[in-house]
Amino acid sequence: MKAAVVPEVNGTWEIREVPTPRPGPGEVLVRVHACGICHNDIWLTRGVFGFPALDPVITGHEAAGEVVELGPGVTTREVGDRVGTTWVQSTCGRCAYCRLNLPLTGQSAMNCAKPVMTGMTSQGGHAEYVAVAAASTVLLPERLSYEMAAPMLCAGYTAWSALRAGCPRPHERVAVLGVGGLGHLALQFSRACGFETVAVTGTPDKQDYARKLGADIVVADGGELREAGGADVILVTGISNEAAAATLQGIRPEGRMVLATIDPTSRFTLPPFPPIWSHRHRIVGATHNGLNHLAEALDLAARGAVTPVVETFAKEEIGHAVTRAADGGVRFRAVVTY
Repeated sequence: MKAAVVPEVNGTWEIREVPTPRPGPGEVLVRVHACGICHNDIWLTRGVFGFPALDPVITGHEAAGEVVELGPGVTTREVGDRVGTTWVQSTCGRCAYCRLNLPLTGQSAMNCAKPVMTGMTSQGGHAEYVAVAAASTVLLPERLSYEMAAPMLCAGYTAWSALRAGCPRPHERVAVLGVGGLGHLALQFSRACGFETVAVTGTPDKQDYARKLGADIVVADGGELREAGGADVILVTGISNEAAAATLQGIRPEGRMVLATIDPTSRFTLPPFPPIWSHRHRIVGATHNGLNHLAEALDLAARGAVTPVVETFAKEEIGHAVTRAADGGVRFRAVVTY
């Protein structure tokens, strides 16, 4: 099969011919039709996180395709099923964290002693075929194309999980910090649920786009958010902890800030004002919070309530696609077809 191989740390992704995987017990083989590029894929292959100990290194956890083969023991999927893959496939089942018997989420990956993670500890979806645990796949709605499904499998999953974690009430206002791969979806999710929605971005062209995506109000920073009346829930979808902390200026009493992305270079530091304790503010972490949330997000996309904004690239353009995604030039998610 053809796959996008990363030859070394900071190496250029390139299409190579590699052996086609076979599904093991409990796994399915998926013929990948589309796979999104997540910024974590780029950080992995640039050494910001540990470079995957795979041979060859094939990353990618936003793969959408068709089941073409079942591994031993698989009963929940059938050949021909349209499925999406996810970041976390399974856990070891035996460590102290696994003994808590919590649902399989992004939290599992960060706490299990030996998690199986697509594109990180096992070969990923930037390839014509990928073998993954059947239990970690989701059935795709028939009305949702592979290209539209791909970014929902991580970006959409994360954005929807963040909104759910913020627990906004019907009368409350939601603000989204950052209008990118996650943020453009978070804005749409908030509007689809009927919340007054504020976009927070200092990028002028993104301010105009945020209005098109449904933002009722667009502000540049936390100070402007405060002047606009603040927000009850702030979804942090950008990758700057400094910007997130500064946006706390605009949080209302009893408000919640949901941290849903990764800043690998700095810490999140609480500012001296407003005092968290006196306003009963809450800082909440959110990641992939359960496959039920992913199913909900996919359904909203299939019904047209949310539409991913993507740029599609052929697999032969993988190097160009990665460069554009890394430079922030993609509006708003790069999807590669295989």
